[in-house]
Amino acid sequence: MFEPFYQMKQPPFSRSIPSSHLYTSQSVDEILGRLIHAAERQLFAVLTGDCGTGKTTMVRRFTRELDPGHYSVLYLSDSKLTPRHFYKGLLEQLGCEAKFYRGDAKRQLHHEIELMREIHGIQPVCVVDEAHLLSREMLEEVRFLLNFKMDSQSPMALIMVGQSELWDRLKLQSFAAIRQRIDLQCKIGHYDRSETSAYIECQLKFAGCDRPIFTEDAIEEIYRFSSGTARLINKACTHCLIYGAQNGHPIIDDRMVKRVIEGELS
Repeated sequence: MFEPFYQMKQPPFSRSIPSSHLYTSQSVDEILGRLIHAAERQLFAVLTGDCGTGKTTMVRRFTRELDPGHYSVLYLSDSKLTPRHFYKGLLEQLGCEAKFYRGDAKRQLHHEIELMREIHGIQPVCVVDEAHLLSREMLEEVRFLLNFKMDSQSPMALIMVGQSELWDRLKLQSFAAIRQRIDLQCKIGHYDRSETSAYIECQLKFAGCDRPIFTEDAIEEIYRFSSGTARLINKACTHCLIYGAQNGHPIIDDRMVKRVIEGELS
């Protein structure tokens, strides 16, 4: 509803923005490089971050960077995931009907992966999202999944993605065997003040807006409200743009941002 007023071609703070047009900071580039390294070397990586910092967006970026001629991405996101449904979900994505028993399904998955790698030259990359919600049984299964050919190699790259509490769980002594298998740990942080400003500018540019809309003081208020969390930046900016368009303000200042935050977002 605000796009015509600000002469935008599309919404600037939408989740549907293509990953190729998203803002990229130095830390994002570093994490992306680590994940690509994990895919190339078939490593076990854990990606964590606070709620709203862009973990799923990072997965989108990561999978887009992989050559589909060399990699097959298998994606699972289910808080109720069990070992049996884990293997079933992976095998279905490979076009196979999973055997009923867990052990049989695991052997079936290993067999299919060997065919992919040796005959077709395709390396599987398994991404398990919302991993902080997984049961202890499912986390333990990871240890057995990665035990391949008498533990001489990993059958696939495995990327576990979850909120910061995932790593807090894995640090417990009872998960020491799993933790020792982790090859790479990545943590998505919050944007700092300058990154928040660059992020907003990048999103507006994608929407086709070639002039500044938010004053520096307005961005300061948005940063203070969001603490550099991408999801909250999106929320504050969108509400401010709606308010600005409805009230005929071509420029959004700090007083308007405060009014929106106090009246709509607090």
